[in-house]
Amino acid sequence: MKELELFRKSLNLTRQEFADAIKISKSLYEKVETGQRKPSRNFVEKLKHKFPQFDTNIFYSSK
Repeated sequence: MKELELFRKSLNLTRQEFADAIKISKSLYEKVETGQRKPSRNFVEKLKHKFPQFDTNIFYSSK
């Protein structure tokens, strides 16, 4: 998911730091960022709570 990667990089965070910030494992975060796995509702909620400026609606678009 390119948008997620770009957002993380705009914050100058590593994958580990971003995963820690939203309280998930680095492994899960990497899978979502690289598109190997769709984000769970729990993932989206944690992301939205920590980074409300990120538009989580992209996870629900019909691309």
